[in-house]
Amino acid sequence: MSIPTFSIRRLGAADTGLMEGMMTMFGEAFGDVGTYTAARPGKAYMQGLLGSDGFIALAALKDDAVVGGLAAYVLRKFEQERSEVYIYDLAVAEGHRREGIATALIESLKECARAAGAYVIFVQADLVDAPAIALYTKLGIREDVLHFDILP
Repeated sequence: MSIPTFSIRRLGAADTGLMEGMMTMFGEAFGDVGTYTAARPGKAYMQGLLGSDGFIALAALKDDAVVGGLAAYVLRKFEQERSEVYIYDLAVAEGHRREGIATALIESLKECARAAGAYVIFVQADLVDAPAIALYTKLGIREDVLHFDILP
């Protein structure tokens, strides 16, 4: 087994620069740079988000450069004193895929989820995204559901 050439770091309020690097990486990885760069939140907003216990940002770093990232939300439940964690975004930069980075990000998220009192982590994948489906199938139990966007 080879030694990983990357590290995983949970971002906090002081890590707005790394979060900006992660957003740029998300935009490039998803082919949607505008969504992740055109209207970025201000520094105070980002510090509040990164410092909250309702948001988890994990960055995969190589030589201080963001090569992967995961953004998740902790959803406090009402029916019991427990939480769920929803993976909102997970990506690895194209030149760094197939190195175990996505799996390492999810393994790190498991630790964060346990600390937050979560009983499950869940994620959605598009039917056409075979690599994501393969990753999540390897790590979890598949449920086929319908997803609806309701505009406010």
